[in-house]
Parts: sequence; C-alpha cells; structure tokens
Amino acid sequence: MQEIINFINQNPKDSQIQKILEVSDDEIKILQFLLKNYLDGNPQSSVFSLLCAVFGEKDYSYLNYLKNIKSLIDLGLVTQIASVFKNVELGKKTALLSLLNSEIEPSEYFLKILEDGEIKFDLPQILPYNDNLEYLKDQFFRINLYAKKLHASSELSINKIDERIKNLEKIIAKRIRLTKISLPIEQIFKSNSLNSKEQLIFLALLKEEYSAEFENFRDLNTLIALISEDEISRFKNRALLEEGANLIVSGLIDYDETIGGFGGIMRSFYINEDILQTIMHPKSGKKNKKALIETIVKDSEIFELIEPQTDIDDVVLNEKTKELLSQILKQVDKKVINRLNSWGIKSRKGVDAKIIFYGAPGTGKTMSALSLAKSLKKQVISFDCSKILSKYVGESEQNVRKIFDTYNKIKNESKTEPVLLLNEADQFLSSRIEAAGGGSDKMHNQMQNIFLDQIEKFEGVLIATTNLLKNIDTAFSRRFDYKIEFKKPTMSERLAIWRKILPENANFEENFSVEKLAEFELSGAQIVMTMKNTALKVAVKDDGIFTFEDFANEIKREISSNFDTDKKVGLL
Repeated sequence: MQEIINFINQNPKDSQIQKILEVSDDEIKILQFLLKNYLDGNPQSSVFSLLCAVFGEKDYSYLNYLKNIKSLIDLGLVTQIASVFKNVELGKKTALLSLLNSEIEPSEYFLKILEDGEIKFDLPQILPYNDNLEYLKDQFFRINLYAKKLHASSELSINKIDERIKNLEKIIAKRIRLTKISLPIEQIFKSNSLNSKEQLIFLALLKEEYSAEFENFRDLNTLIALISEDEISRFKNRALLEEGANLIVSGLIDYDETIGGFGGIMRSFYINEDILQTIMHPKSGKKNKKALIETIVKDSEIFELIEPQTDIDDVVLNEKTKELLSQILKQVDKKVINRLNSWGIKSRKGVDAKIIFYGAPGTGKTMSALSLAKSLKKQVISFDCSKILSKYVGESEQNVRKIFDTYNKIKNESKTEPVLLLNEADQFLSSRIEAAGGGSDKMHNQMQNIFLDQIEKFEGVLIATTNLLKNIDTAFSRRFDYKIEFKKPTMSERLAIWRKILPENANFEENFSVEKLAEFELSGAQIVMTMKNTALKVAVKDDGIFTFEDFANEIKREISSNFDTDKKVGLL
C-alpha cells in the first residue's frame, strides 16, 4: 500500500506511477485528487468541484481541463457514474461541457495498477483454439478495443489503444496458425477474399448478433468510423458498404433502409441468415435445414427430393447450350443482381429463370437440369408430369395447382429456393384445343390455363423437360425465359463423354481405340448405359480386360432394345 501513499504525496514529476500510466502532469493531479477523496471516504467526486479545487475558478479556466477528464475516462483510469437522469455514453462528438456536472471516481483498473505498481494487460495465451467460441472471444475483445479507440479523444490514449490492438492481433494470428480445427469465420474470410477492413466490419456485425454490450454496430457511419483513421479514410472506406461492395456482392451481409428523423435514408447492416447459421451452428446448421426440407417433401407425397451430384462442368454439352446455361448461372453474381435491381428490371435478389429443355430422349436434359441446380448450389424437387392426369373431372386441374402450392409451401417453410423440375411436361406445354367439345378436351384446356397462370406468377428456378417442342403452345413460349435444345451428341462430344466415363484404373486390350467407340451414334444416356453393362460383363471375366468387342456387343444390344431408334447402328 506504500505505493498508494507515495502517489498521493509525491510531486507528479517524481511519481513512478506517472511513468507507468504515461499521462500528463495535469491528469496526474486529477488522479491524485480523486484518490485522496476516495481514501477519505468520498468515492465519488463532482467534476466541477474537482476542477475548481485543483486548477482554480478564475475566468472559468477550469473548463480547459475537461479534455483531461475525458482522456482519463477513455483510458479506463476514471469511471463516470451512471445516473438514471442522464445518459453517460461518450463519443467523439459528445460535448465536453456535458461532463462538467457529472460524477466520477477512480476505476478498478486504476486502483489495481496502484496496488501492483505496474500495468497488467491480460492478453490471451498463445495456444491453439479449442473451439469456435474461444476464437470469437478474442475477436470480440479486439472489436471492443477498436470501439474504445473510436471514442478516445486524446492522441495519447489513442496510441495506447493502438498498441494493445497490435499486440492482440499478433496473438490471434499466432493462435490461428497453431489451430488444427476448422474455424468457420476464417474459412469465410478466405473463401470470400476479405481484406482486413472488411473482416473488421464482419466481426463487428457478428458481435452485434451475439450481444450489444458496447454499442450498436449496425449503423453505416459507426461501421465506417470503426475502420477509419481520419475523414479522408472515412470517405474512401464508404465504398466497402455500398452496392457492388465485396461484402454485399458475396452475400455475407445485407442491409435495411429506413427514413431518419430529418428525412434522410439510414442503412442498418446485418449478417445474412445462412452465413450466421454456418457460424453459430457449424456442425448442425446445414444438416438441420436439409433434414427439414426432406421432411416437408416427404410429407407432400407428390415430389421427389434430389441432391445433385454433378455440376454443369461435368456435363458434355455443345457450345451453344453451354453459353445459354452460363447466362443463367451469371444470375448468381451479386453484381449482376444489383445492377438489374438498380435498373428496375429485377425486384428480388433470388435467381429467377423459367427454362424448357427439349430434345430426344437420352440427350442429357434431366442430367443437365440437376447439374445446373448443383452449380446454383440448390437442391431439386422433381415432379413427374405424366402422373398429373386423372379420370375424375376437376382433379387434374386441382393437381396442377397442388404442384405450385406445395412448392411454395416447401420454399416458405424451409427458407430455401430449390429448383422445381417438371419432367415429361409435354401435356402441359402442348397446344390448347380450339374447338374443345368433349369433357376431356375442356379439362385439358382448363389444366393448360391454370398452368399458364402459375408459370406467370412463379418466382425461382423452374425447369420443364419435354421431347416434343414442335407442339408447344405459343403462350407457353412467351412465358419461358429460355428454350434450350438438346441434340444427340456429335462425334467430338461422344468422344468427350466416352473419355469422361471410361474407368482410369481399368485394363484395356492392346490398341484399344476410344475414337472407334465414339463413331457409334449413341446418345449420352446410351453411352452411360453401355459403359455400365460392359463393366458388369468384364468384371466376371478371369482377366478383367476391356476389349472393343465387349463394348460393340453391348452397343448392339442397347440399340436393338431402344424403342426410339431407327436401328441405325453406326459401323455395326
């Protein structure tokens, strides 16, 4: 306790505590006065009384020392007493005069320094992170320091906080390098190429999701101030939260706009729900959502849920088809979405596309639909349109409505937008009967009209497959954004398919020619089926060697058993 007595009695210039605290002579005088009052049984002191006692009242000169009170509060050496009658939150723009009639006292932090004779800044130990919460604790501590710096008023206090931040950031970086487990936030930073300022914004918003102890970090100006050193950097850093900014384009954060008290538009930012789930429930978030949609689809009894296994790069397609599918995939690009929104062409942020895939059986329509969904990072709910017809009047029309009503229910309850795949949609898309006389004709037209209406209202990605585009009703043609033809593969495309599916670790006869296989005019589906059947045949052979004859025999069987062929067998 001798250090405390020495601090009260010493000349400030001779005080060892002053060297430790790195505060000015005037601030030491304030601390000495506060401490003496505290030891005399008066823990709280009026700022006005203190300044008058220490610096005098003449010509209101004590007002010049309000900035020292503010600096001591910033450094955590002095605590301002909360009052039910006034708000004691301080920021850079808070008037210093508001401090004059407030009460202050020595902080626990200051008293501890006096007792120990040194500053102990409790930094985390340099050890691997055991879990995500340990990592978040350090990062939120870091955000608190940045927020404290934001409110600091003196150059000295800012420099001290900067030093703490620098030391903490070094420790966090070392702990991350030592950590063997996956840290979801670090994965998000890497996969979205976030720079240091973008990371701080993200962490500040994340801290707000967990708790709002320090300050509301959702406000645009607060977030910009948090990462800025001066007015020039504030101006430059606004680009990080404008339309087209990486954080928004990547879908990590979004914002709401409200009209402020003076008519201005205010933006309030937040982390998108899917990203938040990934962070807060890294193991169960996706699994729970997947289980939910599986349950809903199962209960619907009319859909099949499909989890696509291949993306669009795994499918062999002609160049024109690839180009059209590429246009659809570009809707995932947030820059494209934001630009369309700004032009008033697109009013929502999800992907919208109504597509017809048409062509002969086996040309890859369904596989391409599933692969497109995989590239869009979506699941697929599929409906077999051949099951829609009913012998009972009115049921077919109700079944059409049920498709879309059930889809919307699944979408709303699961908070996802799976691709709706309507396989074999020929009867929906065929021309309406103009002179409908019988009940079946009227039912067909009524069903068509309902389908047209539902397609018009549809939001999301819908893919209808059909073999017979030539019979399509012109009204449907206008309502679909893309009509994409799937032709039987060319020689070069067949060669690419064969090369993609032939097993790499299998043994082939000497001089085996893949090019010779590709000369057979098969569809993509026929090539896949031939590969499977040939593999089964070769697997039971003693030598397990693939020969050209093995494939040729299976090709003959495939073509002779195919109902949709004219028995043209290439070179056979």
